[in-house]
Amino acid sequence: MMCVARAVMVLILVAPGLLSVPRSPAADRPNIVLIMADDVGCEVLGSYGGSSYATPHLDALAQQGLRFTHCYAMPVCHPTRVCLLTGRYPRRLGNPGWGSFPEDAESQTFASLLKQKGYATAIAGKWQLALLREQPDHPHRLGFEESCLFGWHEGPRYYDPLIYQNGKPRDDTAGRYGPDVYTEFLIDFIERHQDRPFLAFYSMALCHDVTDDLPRPVPFGPHGRYDSYEEMALAMDQRVGRLTAAIDRLGLSGRTLVLFTSDNGTARESIYSAVDGEFVRRPVFSTIDGKRVPGGKGSLTDGGTRVPLIARWPGVVPEDRTADDLVDFSDFFTTFLDMAGAPAPAEVTIDGRSFADRLRGEGPGRRDWVYAQRKGRFWVRNQRWKLLDDGQLFDLQSDPSETAPVSTEQPSAAATAARRELSRAMQQLVASWPPAD
Repeated sequence: MMCVARAVMVLILVAPGLLSVPRSPAADRPNIVLIMADDVGCEVLGSYGGSSYATPHLDALAQQGLRFTHCYAMPVCHPTRVCLLTGRYPRRLGNPGWGSFPEDAESQTFASLLKQKGYATAIAGKWQLALLREQPDHPHRLGFEESCLFGWHEGPRYYDPLIYQNGKPRDDTAGRYGPDVYTEFLIDFIERHQDRPFLAFYSMALCHDVTDDLPRPVPFGPHGRYDSYEEMALAMDQRVGRLTAAIDRLGLSGRTLVLFTSDNGTARESIYSAVDGEFVRRPVFSTIDGKRVPGGKGSLTDGGTRVPLIARWPGVVPEDRTADDLVDFSDFFTTFLDMAGAPAPAEVTIDGRSFADRLRGEGPGRRDWVYAQRKGRFWVRNQRWKLLDDGQLFDLQSDPSETAPVSTEQPSAAATAARRELSRAMQQLVASWPPAD
Protein backbone atom coordinates (compact mmCIF):
# COMPACT_ATOMS: atom_id res chain seq x y z
CA MET A 1 0.00 0.00 0.00
CA MET A 2 2.60 2.53 1.12
CA CYS A 3 4.82 2.64 -1.90
CA VAL A 4 1.91 3.15 -3.76
CA ALA A 5 -0.88 2.30 -5.93
CA ARG A 6 0.96 4.12 -8.63
CA ALA A 7 4.02 1.88 -8.20
CA VAL A 8 1.77 -1.20 -8.45
CA MET A 9 -0.58 -0.05 -11.18
CA VAL A 10 1.60 2.23 -13.29
CA LEU A 11 5.02 0.65 -12.91
CA ILE A 12 7.34 1.26 -15.79
CA LEU A 13 8.68 -2.12 -16.75
CA VAL A 14 12.13 -1.44 -18.09
CA ALA A 15 13.34 -3.62 -20.95
CA PRO A 16 17.06 -4.36 -20.82
CA GLY A 17 17.69 -2.81 -24.20
CA LEU A 18 15.92 0.41 -23.22
CA LEU A 19 18.42 1.08 -20.45
CA SER A 20 21.46 -0.01 -22.41
CA VAL A 21 24.30 2.51 -22.34
CA PRO A 22 27.92 2.15 -23.44
CA ARG A 23 30.10 0.53 -20.77
CA SER A 24 32.35 3.12 -19.12
CA PRO A 25 35.81 2.39 -17.70
CA ALA A 26 34.42 3.87 -14.46
CA ALA A 27 32.13 0.84 -14.25
CA ASP A 28 35.08 -1.14 -12.91
CA ARG A 29 35.79 -0.77 -9.18
CA PRO A 30 33.78 2.42 -8.61
CA ASN A 31 33.66 4.36 -5.39
CA ILE A 32 30.53 3.35 -3.47
CA VAL A 33 28.51 5.76 -1.34
CA LEU A 34 25.61 4.04 0.44
CA ILE A 35 23.16 6.39 2.15
CA MET A 36 20.61 4.59 4.32
CA ALA A 37 17.95 6.72 5.99
CA ASP A 38 16.21 5.55 9.15
CA ASP A 39 12.42 5.03 9.25
CA VAL A 40 11.75 6.46 5.79
CA GLY A 41 9.18 4.78 3.56
CA CYS A 42 8.62 5.53 -0.10
CA GLU A 43 5.77 7.91 0.74
CA VAL A 44 8.26 10.40 2.18
CA LEU A 45 9.93 11.15 -1.17
CA GLY A 46 8.42 13.36 -3.82
CA SER A 47 9.92 11.20 -6.55
CA TYR A 48 7.78 8.30 -5.29
CA GLY A 49 4.59 10.36 -5.24
CA GLY A 50 4.84 11.75 -1.71
CA SER A 51 3.62 15.30 -1.09
CA SER A 52 3.94 15.80 2.68
CA TYR A 53 7.64 16.67 2.79
CA ALA A 54 10.14 18.75 0.85
CA THR A 55 12.75 16.41 -0.67
CA PRO A 56 14.24 18.40 -3.58
CA HIS A 57 17.75 16.94 -3.35
CA LEU A 58 16.51 13.34 -3.29
CA ASP A 59 14.09 14.10 -6.11
CA ALA A 60 16.99 15.50 -8.12
CA LEU A 61 19.00 12.36 -7.34
CA ALA A 62 16.17 10.28 -8.79
CA GLN A 63 16.11 12.42 -11.93
CA GLN A 64 19.86 11.95 -12.31
CA GLY A 65 19.63 8.18 -11.99
CA LEU A 66 17.47 5.11 -11.56
CA ARG A 67 14.53 4.73 -9.18
CA PHE A 68 13.63 1.19 -8.11
CA THR A 69 9.99 0.52 -7.25
CA HIS A 70 10.37 -2.92 -5.63
CA CYS A 71 13.06 -2.75 -2.96
CA TYR A 72 12.32 -4.50 0.35
CA ALA A 73 13.90 -4.31 3.81
CA MET A 74 13.08 -6.04 7.05
CA PRO A 75 10.30 -4.20 8.94
CA VAL A 76 12.69 -2.97 11.68
CA CYS A 77 16.24 -1.71 11.78
CA HIS A 78 18.49 -4.30 13.43
CA PRO A 79 17.69 -7.31 11.21
CA THR A 80 17.90 -5.05 8.16
CA ARG A 81 21.44 -4.06 9.11
CA VAL A 82 22.55 -7.63 9.74
CA CYS A 83 21.13 -8.68 6.37
CA LEU A 84 22.66 -5.69 4.59
CA LEU A 85 26.19 -6.23 5.87
CA THR A 86 26.31 -10.01 5.40
CA GLY A 87 24.13 -10.74 2.37
CA ARG A 88 22.36 -13.33 4.51
CA TYR A 89 18.86 -13.36 5.93
CA PRO A 90 18.80 -13.08 9.74
CA ARG A 91 17.24 -16.55 10.06
CA ARG A 92 20.24 -18.02 8.24
CA LEU A 93 22.46 -16.45 10.91
CA GLY A 94 20.36 -17.76 13.80
CA ASN A 95 18.42 -14.48 14.22
CA PRO A 96 21.07 -12.44 16.08
CA GLY A 97 19.73 -10.77 19.20
CA TRP A 98 18.90 -7.08 19.23
CA GLY A 99 22.04 -4.99 19.27
CA SER A 100 24.37 -7.87 18.41
CA PHE A 101 26.23 -9.28 15.44
CA PRO A 102 27.51 -12.85 14.87
CA GLU A 103 31.21 -12.90 15.69
CA ASP A 104 32.09 -15.42 13.00
CA ALA A 105 30.66 -13.09 10.33
CA GLU A 106 32.72 -10.05 11.29
CA SER A 107 35.34 -10.72 8.62
CA GLN A 108 32.65 -11.46 6.02
CA THR A 109 30.83 -8.13 5.82
CA PHE A 110 30.88 -6.20 2.56
CA ALA A 111 33.12 -3.63 4.28
CA SER A 112 35.64 -6.31 5.30
CA LEU A 113 35.70 -7.86 1.84
CA LEU A 114 36.01 -4.54 0.01
CA LYS A 115 38.81 -3.49 2.35
CA GLN A 116 40.64 -6.67 1.37
CA LYS A 117 40.33 -5.54 -2.27
CA GLY A 118 41.98 -2.22 -1.52
CA TYR A 119 38.96 -0.05 -0.77
CA ALA A 120 39.17 2.62 1.92
CA THR A 121 36.12 2.10 4.16
CA ALA A 122 34.21 4.38 6.48
CA ILE A 123 30.84 4.58 8.23
CA ALA A 124 29.07 7.48 9.93
CA GLY A 125 25.79 7.84 11.81
CA LYS A 126 24.02 4.89 13.42
CA TRP A 127 25.66 1.76 14.79
CA GLN A 128 23.17 -0.70 16.21
CA LEU A 129 25.19 -3.87 16.30
CA ALA A 130 26.92 -3.36 19.69
CA LEU A 131 27.15 -0.84 22.51
CA LEU A 132 30.15 1.29 21.62
CA ARG A 133 31.07 1.98 25.23
CA GLU A 134 31.54 -1.79 25.63
CA GLN A 135 33.00 -2.59 22.20
CA PRO A 136 34.50 0.63 20.80
CA ASP A 137 36.42 -1.34 18.15
CA HIS A 138 33.34 -3.15 16.84
CA PRO A 139 32.96 -1.13 13.60
CA HIS A 140 36.66 -1.68 12.87
CA ARG A 141 36.28 -5.43 13.40
CA LEU A 142 33.49 -5.42 10.82
CA GLY A 143 35.74 -3.81 8.21
CA PHE A 144 35.29 -0.06 8.66
CA GLU A 145 38.70 1.58 8.87
CA GLU A 146 37.17 4.87 9.99
CA SER A 147 33.95 5.58 11.88
CA CYS A 148 31.93 8.43 13.37
CA LEU A 149 28.93 6.96 15.17
CA PHE A 150 26.48 7.94 17.87
CA GLY A 151 26.24 5.72 20.90
CA TRP A 152 23.08 3.74 20.25
CA HIS A 153 21.00 3.78 23.46
CA GLU A 154 23.95 5.43 25.18
CA GLY A 155 23.29 9.12 24.52
CA PRO A 156 21.84 11.73 22.17
CA ARG A 157 22.12 11.37 18.41
CA TYR A 158 20.90 14.85 17.40
CA TYR A 159 21.58 17.78 19.72
CA ASP A 160 24.74 17.67 21.89
CA PRO A 161 25.32 14.15 20.52
CA LEU A 162 27.42 11.42 22.10
CA ILE A 163 29.68 10.42 19.22
CA TYR A 164 32.45 7.85 19.06
CA GLN A 165 35.01 8.61 16.36
CA ASN A 166 37.33 5.73 15.55
CA GLY A 167 36.46 4.15 18.89
CA LYS A 168 36.92 7.21 21.11
CA PRO A 169 34.27 9.64 22.39
CA ARG A 170 34.52 13.09 20.82
CA ASP A 171 34.77 16.05 23.20
CA ASP A 172 33.71 18.76 20.76
CA THR A 173 30.02 18.02 20.14
CA ALA A 174 28.43 20.40 22.67
CA GLY A 175 26.10 22.67 20.74
CA ARG A 176 26.47 20.59 17.57
CA TYR A 177 23.80 18.86 15.51
CA GLY A 178 24.68 15.21 15.02
CA PRO A 179 23.72 14.88 11.33
CA ASP A 180 26.07 17.76 10.53
CA VAL A 181 28.92 15.98 12.32
CA TYR A 182 28.28 12.71 10.46
CA THR A 183 28.02 14.45 7.08
CA GLU A 184 31.19 16.51 7.61
CA PHE A 185 33.08 13.39 8.65
CA LEU A 186 32.17 11.53 5.46
CA ILE A 187 32.95 14.51 3.24
CA ASP A 188 36.37 14.75 4.88
CA PHE A 189 36.88 11.01 4.39
CA ILE A 190 36.01 11.28 0.70
CA GLU A 191 38.30 14.28 0.24
CA ARG A 192 41.20 12.33 1.76
CA HIS A 193 40.67 9.21 -0.36
CA GLN A 194 40.23 10.51 -3.89
CA ASP A 195 43.25 8.55 -5.11
CA ARG A 196 41.84 5.08 -4.36
CA PRO A 197 38.45 3.37 -4.44
CA PHE A 198 36.43 4.04 -1.33
CA LEU A 199 33.29 2.80 0.41
CA ALA A 200 31.44 5.45 2.42
CA PHE A 201 28.38 4.21 4.33
CA TYR A 202 26.14 6.97 5.67
CA SER A 203 23.92 5.13 8.15
CA MET A 204 21.73 8.13 8.87
CA ALA A 205 20.17 9.00 12.21
CA LEU A 206 17.37 10.77 10.35
CA CYS A 207 14.41 10.31 10.46
CA HIS A 208 14.32 8.12 13.60
CA ASP A 209 13.08 9.85 16.73
CA VAL A 210 15.25 10.40 19.81
CA THR A 211 16.44 7.71 22.22
CA ASP A 212 13.76 7.09 24.84
CA ASP A 213 15.40 4.70 27.30
CA LEU A 214 17.99 6.83 29.09
CA PRO A 215 17.64 7.97 32.73
CA ARG A 216 16.88 11.50 31.53
CA PRO A 217 15.41 12.70 28.22
CA VAL A 218 18.00 13.82 25.69
CA PRO A 219 18.30 17.56 24.88
CA PHE A 220 15.65 19.39 22.90
CA GLY A 221 16.40 21.17 19.66
CA PRO A 222 16.32 24.95 19.11
CA HIS A 223 12.51 25.05 19.21
CA GLY A 224 12.31 23.85 22.81
CA ARG A 225 11.08 20.42 21.72
CA TYR A 226 12.22 17.54 19.54
CA ASP A 227 12.15 17.95 15.80
CA SER A 228 8.94 16.86 14.09
CA TYR A 229 9.01 14.14 11.46
CA GLU A 230 8.54 16.82 8.81
CA GLU A 231 11.54 18.75 10.11
CA MET A 232 13.66 15.59 10.20
CA ALA A 233 12.68 14.72 6.61
CA LEU A 234 13.81 18.17 5.48
CA ALA A 235 17.09 17.79 7.40
CA MET A 236 17.63 14.35 5.84
CA ASP A 237 17.19 15.73 2.34
CA GLN A 238 19.54 18.63 3.00
CA ARG A 239 22.35 16.37 4.29
CA VAL A 240 21.98 14.06 1.30
CA GLY A 241 22.24 17.13 -0.90
CA ARG A 242 25.35 18.30 0.94
CA LEU A 243 27.07 14.93 0.52
CA THR A 244 26.24 14.54 -3.17
CA ALA A 245 27.28 18.16 -3.84
CA ALA A 246 30.68 17.40 -2.29
CA ILE A 247 31.09 14.38 -4.58
CA ASP A 248 30.28 16.59 -7.58
CA ARG A 249 32.55 19.41 -6.39
CA LEU A 250 35.48 17.00 -6.11
CA GLY A 251 34.90 15.75 -9.65
CA LEU A 252 34.16 12.22 -8.43
CA SER A 253 30.60 11.74 -9.65
CA GLY A 254 31.61 9.90 -12.84
CA ARG A 255 33.36 7.16 -10.88
CA THR A 256 31.09 7.04 -7.84
CA LEU A 257 27.96 4.94 -7.38
CA VAL A 258 25.58 6.69 -4.98
CA LEU A 259 22.73 4.62 -3.56
CA PHE A 260 19.98 5.99 -1.33
CA THR A 261 17.62 3.69 0.56
CA SER A 262 16.06 3.20 4.01
CA ASP A 263 16.20 0.51 6.70
CA ASN A 264 12.42 0.04 6.99
CA GLY A 265 9.13 1.83 6.50
CA THR A 266 8.09 5.12 8.07
CA ALA A 267 7.63 5.26 11.83
CA ARG A 268 4.08 4.95 13.15
CA GLU A 269 4.73 7.75 15.63
CA SER A 270 7.49 10.13 16.59
CA ILE A 271 8.54 11.60 19.94
CA TYR A 272 7.66 15.29 19.98
CA SER A 273 8.51 16.42 23.52
CA ALA A 274 9.05 15.31 27.10
CA VAL A 275 7.02 16.54 30.08
CA ASP A 276 8.14 15.63 33.61
CA GLY A 277 10.25 12.84 32.13
CA GLU A 278 7.36 11.39 30.14
CA PHE A 279 7.61 11.40 26.35
CA VAL A 280 4.91 12.94 24.20
CA ARG A 281 4.42 11.05 20.95
CA ARG A 282 2.52 12.01 17.84
CA PRO A 283 1.37 9.69 15.05
CA VAL A 284 3.04 10.04 11.67
CA PHE A 285 0.81 10.31 8.61
CA SER A 286 1.99 11.06 5.08
CA THR A 287 0.25 11.74 1.79
CA ILE A 288 1.22 9.79 -1.31
CA ASP A 289 -0.60 10.08 -4.63
CA GLY A 290 -3.31 12.06 -2.82
CA LYS A 291 -3.91 9.39 -0.18
CA ARG A 292 -3.15 9.87 3.53
CA VAL A 293 -1.41 6.84 4.98
CA PRO A 294 0.00 5.99 8.43
CA GLY A 295 3.57 4.89 9.04
CA GLY A 296 4.00 1.13 8.79
CA LYS A 297 7.30 0.41 10.57
CA GLY A 298 7.26 -2.99 12.31
CA SER A 299 4.67 -4.48 9.98
CA LEU A 300 5.25 -7.14 7.33
CA THR A 301 2.97 -5.18 5.01
CA ASP A 302 4.36 -2.94 2.30
CA GLY A 303 4.12 -0.08 4.78
CA GLY A 304 6.86 -1.69 6.87
CA THR A 305 9.03 -3.33 4.24
CA ARG A 306 8.85 -1.49 0.93
CA VAL A 307 11.51 1.21 0.81
CA PRO A 308 12.96 3.64 -1.71
CA LEU A 309 16.08 2.79 -3.67
CA ILE A 310 17.69 5.41 -5.89
CA ALA A 311 20.94 4.86 -7.79
CA ARG A 312 23.06 7.60 -9.37
CA TRP A 313 26.21 7.01 -11.37
CA PRO A 314 26.61 9.45 -14.27
CA GLY A 315 27.70 7.81 -17.48
CA VAL A 316 26.84 4.31 -16.23
CA VAL A 317 23.42 4.26 -14.54
CA PRO A 318 20.77 5.50 -16.99
CA GLU A 319 19.23 8.82 -16.01
CA ASP A 320 15.63 9.54 -15.04
CA ARG A 321 14.46 5.94 -15.41
CA THR A 322 12.41 3.56 -13.32
CA ALA A 323 12.92 -0.19 -12.85
CA ASP A 324 10.65 -2.75 -11.22
CA ASP A 325 13.42 -5.30 -10.56
CA LEU A 326 13.00 -7.13 -7.26
CA VAL A 327 15.65 -6.16 -4.69
CA ASP A 328 15.95 -7.09 -1.04
CA PHE A 329 18.59 -6.08 1.47
CA SER A 330 20.72 -9.17 1.06
CA ASP A 331 21.39 -7.99 -2.50
CA PHE A 332 23.49 -4.94 -1.58
CA PHE A 333 26.26 -7.24 -0.32
CA THR A 334 26.46 -9.19 -3.55
CA THR A 335 26.14 -6.10 -5.72
CA PHE A 336 29.02 -4.33 -3.94
CA LEU A 337 31.25 -7.39 -4.29
CA ASP A 338 30.30 -7.60 -7.96
CA MET A 339 31.22 -3.95 -8.48
CA ALA A 340 34.52 -4.28 -6.64
CA GLY A 341 35.54 -7.59 -8.21
CA ALA A 342 35.62 -9.22 -4.78
CA PRO A 343 34.73 -12.91 -4.32
CA ALA A 344 32.00 -13.92 -1.91
CA PRO A 345 32.99 -16.09 1.05
CA ALA A 346 33.12 -19.66 -0.23
CA GLU A 347 32.24 -21.32 3.06
CA VAL A 348 28.81 -19.73 3.61
CA THR A 349 25.49 -19.57 1.80
CA ILE A 350 24.77 -16.07 0.52
CA ASP A 351 21.15 -15.08 -0.06
CA GLY A 352 21.91 -11.93 -2.04
CA ARG A 353 21.64 -11.59 -5.80
CA SER A 354 23.56 -8.85 -7.57
CA PHE A 355 21.66 -6.05 -9.29
CA ALA A 356 24.88 -4.66 -10.78
CA ASP A 357 23.77 -5.52 -14.32
CA ARG A 358 20.76 -3.24 -13.94
CA LEU A 359 22.96 -0.45 -12.58
CA ARG A 360 25.32 -0.80 -15.55
CA GLY A 361 22.42 -0.82 -17.99
CA GLU A 362 23.25 -4.36 -19.06
CA GLY A 363 20.05 -6.18 -18.14
CA PRO A 364 17.49 -6.88 -15.42
CA GLY A 365 18.12 -8.09 -11.91
CA ARG A 366 18.43 -11.75 -11.04
CA ARG A 367 15.51 -12.24 -8.66
CA ASP A 368 12.14 -13.94 -9.04
CA TRP A 369 11.17 -13.32 -5.39
CA VAL A 370 12.28 -11.45 -2.28
CA TYR A 371 12.02 -12.17 1.45
CA ALA A 372 11.35 -10.40 4.75
CA GLN A 373 10.83 -11.58 8.34
CA ARG A 374 9.61 -10.28 11.67
CA LYS A 375 9.30 -12.12 15.03
CA GLY A 376 9.12 -15.61 13.59
CA ARG A 377 6.82 -14.63 10.72
CA PHE A 378 8.02 -14.22 7.14
CA TRP A 379 6.95 -13.95 3.54
CA VAL A 380 8.22 -14.39 0.02
CA ARG A 381 6.83 -12.27 -2.79
CA ASN A 382 7.21 -10.99 -6.30
CA GLN A 383 5.98 -7.73 -7.81
CA ARG A 384 2.32 -8.73 -7.58
CA TRP A 385 1.88 -11.65 -5.19
CA LYS A 386 2.89 -12.14 -1.55
CA LEU A 387 2.82 -15.51 0.25
CA LEU A 388 3.02 -15.54 4.05
CA ASP A 389 4.43 -18.43 6.05
CA ASP A 390 0.91 -19.25 7.31
CA GLY A 391 -0.26 -19.86 3.74
CA GLN A 392 -2.11 -16.60 3.15
CA LEU A 393 -1.66 -15.28 -0.38
CA PHE A 394 -2.26 -11.62 -1.25
CA ASP A 395 -2.75 -10.04 -4.65
CA LEU A 396 -1.07 -6.63 -4.22
CA GLN A 397 -2.42 -5.45 -7.54
CA SER A 398 -6.06 -5.64 -6.49
CA ASP A 399 -5.49 -5.45 -2.71
CA PRO A 400 -2.53 -3.12 -2.04
CA SER A 401 -3.51 -2.68 1.62
CA GLU A 402 -3.44 -6.47 2.15
CA THR A 403 -6.84 -6.67 3.79
CA ALA A 404 -8.25 -9.77 2.08
CA PRO A 405 -6.17 -12.87 1.33
CA VAL A 406 -6.96 -14.73 -1.86
CA SER A 407 -9.61 -17.36 -1.28
CA THR A 408 -8.47 -20.95 -1.50
CA GLU A 409 -11.84 -21.90 -2.97
CA GLN A 410 -11.82 -21.67 -6.75
CA PRO A 411 -8.84 -19.31 -7.04
CA SER A 412 -7.97 -17.81 -10.41
CA ALA A 413 -5.40 -19.47 -12.62
CA ALA A 414 -3.01 -16.59 -11.92
CA ALA A 415 -3.40 -17.00 -8.16
CA THR A 416 -2.89 -20.76 -8.41
CA ALA A 417 0.30 -20.30 -10.42
CA ALA A 418 1.59 -17.64 -8.04
CA ARG A 419 0.95 -19.83 -4.99
CA ARG A 420 2.73 -22.75 -6.63
CA GLU A 421 5.80 -20.70 -7.58
CA LEU A 422 6.12 -18.85 -4.26
CA SER A 423 5.50 -22.03 -2.26
CA ARG A 424 8.35 -23.70 -4.11
CA ALA A 425 10.63 -20.74 -3.34
CA MET A 426 9.61 -20.75 0.32
CA GLN A 427 10.17 -24.49 0.68
CA GLN A 428 13.62 -24.28 -0.89
CA LEU A 429 14.56 -21.36 1.33
CA VAL A 430 13.37 -23.00 4.55
CA ALA A 431 15.12 -26.24 3.64
CA SER A 432 18.42 -24.35 3.31
CA TRP A 433 18.25 -22.76 6.76
CA PRO A 434 20.32 -24.17 9.60
CA PRO A 435 18.38 -26.03 12.31
CA ALA A 436 16.79 -23.79 14.93
CA ASP A 437 18.46 -23.78 18.32
